[in-house]
Amino acid sequence: MKELDYLKIIHETLTDNSFLGDDCAFLQESGLYLTQDTLVENVHFRLSTTSAYDLGYKSIAVNLSDLAAAASEPLYVSISLSLPHYAGGEFVRAFYSGVDDICNKYNVKVTGGDLTGGSSIVISVCAIGKKISKFNVSRSNAQIGDIVFVTGGHGESAAALKLFYADKENEFAKKHLCPEPKIEEGKILAVCADSDFALMDSSDGLGDALFKIANESNASIEADFDSIPYNSALKNYFPEEFKELIFWGGEDFELVGAVNGEFFKKLPPEKFFPIGKVVEKTGNSSVIINFGNSKTVIDEKTLGERSFNHFK
Repeated sequence: MKELDYLKIIHETLTDNSFLGDDCAFLQESGLYLTQDTLVENVHFRLSTTSAYDLGYKSIAVNLSDLAAAASEPLYVSISLSLPHYAGGEFVRAFYSGVDDICNKYNVKVTGGDLTGGSSIVISVCAIGKKISKFNVSRSNAQIGDIVFVTGGHGESAAALKLFYADKENEFAKKHLCPEPKIEEGKILAVCADSDFALMDSSDGLGDALFKIANESNASIEADFDSIPYNSALKNYFPEEFKELIFWGGEDFELVGAVNGEFFKKLPPEKFFPIGKVVEKTGNSSVIINFGNSKTVIDEKTLGERSFNHFK
């Protein structure tokens, strides 16, 4: 089974599943956002390519990225850590040095957590942020005619992983090991908003994010590949695979969203890049990517086949 299969079971089983679906759950009574992510050794990382410091930094970054995707202000994190015997004290010291650096950078407090033994390293972080926009933020808020945007390039994190495993020189390493959550961009969106808008991060790939926004907004998205920003070095390293890395590599932690035209005009062009628009769907929701004279369609079947499988 894949993640989507498990999620379907969870939705069907819970009596109240109203909080599920976005990167964060919004607790309306308190005005807070809540999110949680888990990193598992040999599923999400290998110690042969990732230091304890980088693990600490990244485990917080991926959660802050979820809060950025809610256009919220991060406040607190709680960390649960399962450690095997081979980890040791130096691992913990370096791990929490990474945690400390990114928390200080984004003014986030560590409130505690849990510590236990286990057969491999498992890191689970819960993060809390506060709502700062007057409007609702959800991947299901895209409207026909909205401009679809990204906050940066895609494919570098997956490229870094490929180069790590091939033991080759790696100019993309930092994007994979110590990603930077788009907190500032999320806050800009919150301040500039003039209506509800669609937003999520691209942790599972650009193709995944585009389809989920389209599908949950009951629409389709049409995008031009030539408008999508990416590091041209990707093409040099992976001339046959660079498009695959851009759409399905994952772990780039950029923001992907859809806003109305007047809203988009307020956004700084050096941080927000228009790549397409929301259109009426014909049949089921899909994403149409224009490549000059050809097109590629991303639909639910594509998503099931190409998105990251946590249960290999």
